[in-house]
Amino acid sequence: FQHPRLVVLGNRFIAGLAVDEVSQTLARLRRQGFAFTLDLLGEAIVSEPEADAYLQSYLDLIQGLAPVVNAWPENFQLDCDHRGPIPRVNVSVKLSAIHPRYETGKDATCVPELIDRTLQLAVAALEHGIGLTIDAEEAERLEMSLDIIEALARAPELKGWDGLGMAIQAYQRRAPAVIAWADALGRETGRKLTVRLVKGAYWDSEIKRGQERGLPDYPVFTRKAATDVSYLACARAMLDAPGIYPAFATHNGLTVATILQWAGERRDFEFQRLHGMGGGLYERLMAEKGVAARVYAPVGGYRDLLAYLVRRLLENGANTSFVHQIADESISDEELLADPVSIVEKAGFQPHSRIANPMDLYAPERRNSAGLDLTDRAVLDGLVAEMAKTWAVKQTAAPLIGGKAVTGAGKPVTDPADHDRVVGEVVEASVADVSRAIGLAAAAQHAWAATPVVERAAVLDRMAELMERDRVRLMALCVREAGKTIPDALGEVREAVDFCRYYAARARETFLPLTLPGPTGETNELTLTGRGVFGCVSPWNFPLAIFLGQVSAALVAGNAVVAKPAPQTPLIAYAAVQLLLEAGVPADVIALVPGGPEVGQALTADPRVMGVCFTGSTATARRIARTLLDDETRPLVPLIAETGGLNAMIVDSTALPEQVVNDVIISAFQSAGQRCSALRLLCVQEDIADKVLEMLGGAMAELVIGDPARPD
Repeated sequence: FQHPRLVVLGNRFIAGLAVDEVSQTLARLRRQGFAFTLDLLGEAIVSEPEADAYLQSYLDLIQGLAPVVNAWPENFQLDCDHRGPIPRVNVSVKLSAIHPRYETGKDATCVPELIDRTLQLAVAALEHGIGLTIDAEEAERLEMSLDIIEALARAPELKGWDGLGMAIQAYQRRAPAVIAWADALGRETGRKLTVRLVKGAYWDSEIKRGQERGLPDYPVFTRKAATDVSYLACARAMLDAPGIYPAFATHNGLTVATILQWAGERRDFEFQRLHGMGGGLYERLMAEKGVAARVYAPVGGYRDLLAYLVRRLLENGANTSFVHQIADESISDEELLADPVSIVEKAGFQPHSRIANPMDLYAPERRNSAGLDLTDRAVLDGLVAEMAKTWAVKQTAAPLIGGKAVTGAGKPVTDPADHDRVVGEVVEASVADVSRAIGLAAAAQHAWAATPVVERAAVLDRMAELMERDRVRLMALCVREAGKTIPDALGEVREAVDFCRYYAARARETFLPLTLPGPTGETNELTLTGRGVFGCVSPWNFPLAIFLGQVSAALVAGNAVVAKPAPQTPLIAYAAVQLLLEAGVPADVIALVPGGPEVGQALTADPRVMGVCFTGSTATARRIARTLLDDETRPLVPLIAETGGLNAMIVDSTALPEQVVNDVIISAFQSAGQRCSALRLLCVQEDIADKVLEMLGGAMAELVIGDPARPD
């Protein structure tokens, strides 16, 4: 991390490694007339000790700067026309740097803890004449950050203090509403809340997250011009807001000129620039226009610099960036200074045509599975309340043969997170039930295979719609019967929906007759058809997704199916088969035979079964393979098997330790560590092993074990 080129970059883009170096940088900037805001690099933390260390680093920075600040009495404040004294020196705090679980599911604990920690910093800043700004992060944390900022603004210890500030990202579609909220908070608490308006720093991540989560829309604008319009709208609102001290962070000359024109003779605001960028623009503006300007300067070591630089390059190096365009000689002045409103109007106020809506990610082939915004507390609370209605009702399952449930003595189905909690009961299939189901399926398969593939595919599409209709009930069953957390239960339903739509799309493409070339007078046609009855044996760790992945693929290919779910999760399978019948699968074409190993053995050993899908242990897969081969009178039967293994992650010294730890936690512990692909073995290069393992231990200590129905 001490490569000479990185050191040169560091000297240009960071204020220093320690307080003494920072003080020298600030002294130079002060002589040029700039105010400052300092940002500690490396905010990604995964454990409580790291959070404590960062909190202490912020306190040390505030206290270390105090002698420097007090040595400049003539430049200590920015007097801004009745807006009160704004601190010349400011520290920006990322809330994710001082709490390892800053997330909605943990808001009941993390928000009060973050209020306490930021209040410590604010009180120290107030005592030393320094300002404190809560920096902006991802959209999913916005509402929690507003709760924390409001608590600080209303804290008696900070009454009348105009050193409190917040950052707002104009690319968020909620930005104008947040401006109005900040203005109201400032007026209600009798202060000028500094608002640092930025374009936004996590656009790529916000787009990816929206797509991954299957949200109805993005929380950010997809056109750069729309973000520019939003920035100007927010800037205009800030200039008119009596409860806000406006701070406009931008390197866009057109944006700067627009704000100056709107402001007229007013100077009760400031501009902000990144350290290492925009110096010439703002030095001239300060000299000629008398405006205040502040430098946003990172503080920290070269180790954390690279990630910071990459993010800044992504922001300012994009083709649509003003900083990029002003250096491009092929772009005319007219293009560079084009009114962003006219650009948005020309585009018909529509989203970017090359950035598909999350629901259209796979269009035109199929629709993406719909997700829920579990980072919205109202959505999360409403979901838990709805799931509780399912939990309150005793669930039942039984063999479904010919569309009818088989009666018999029921066995209790218990919650794997609490073995004393009975979720429901199941009537298990007998060997005779299995035989009868196979007989009905074999007789019905030919007519099903003769059904046009577009009709079979339409059945799967209807199944996907029905699962999204009954999503809450299916999620509730996944939580109670399979021990899945709420996000994992949502992922389970979405994957099952995706399987149905994906296999429907594949079948429509693959099963259409293909005419082959041949001699004159001869017709050659390639067609695919179902083999017969498929036995589908699924596991308990993905009791809906893998269960339906097997069944839906076999059905749409023209096979009849007899499905045996894992003995631990018959309730989910029973609900799924009921939906398949509602979607239009003929009653004799799909059968459910819940039970233990004897049911699986009877299914795979029956010579009328012409194919087997299995997901589970390697040992069981081998036994099934032997069963299929031992009967010499039986034709060769395809076995499609997915089995477990030992999965490894190999980490070398170039890896970012914070990212390694996050990926390890996700891979090893999501789905209670019961994914087939769950991480079992971590191999770390010796040079970084101590740090990675220390961080991993801290991150594991933050995991919460208990009832997976709890959002935390």
